[in-house]
Amino acid sequence: MDILQLQERVIEILRTVYDPEIPVNIYDLGLIYRIEPNEAGDELAVDMTLTAPNCPAADFIMEDVRQKLEVIDGLKKVDVNLVFEPEWDKGMMSDEAKLELGML
Repeated sequence: MDILQLQERVIEILRTVYDPEIPVNIYDLGLIYRIEPNEAGDELAVDMTLTAPNCPAADFIMEDVRQKLEVIDGLKKVDVNLVFEPEWDKGMMSDEAKLELGML
């Protein structure tokens, strides 16, 4: 799988991860800041944030991301990093997410 295919697969998987309190996946919520495979395509770094720094589901969401991404064929290592810069805001959501949440 080339790098572009890997990134597309990662996004597809991230769209299956939900914050238990919000009925929209974390990718469309704008919580994923970086998806970066290494040149060989066997390691992956993901930077993500949360809708609030004190989110009670933080550990659950991060572990869900890690477990789901680790099943991608060819990946030997997945690093999921929790970051808070830039701070998340509603403007980072996709139009689909805003529509789902009644914001459009």
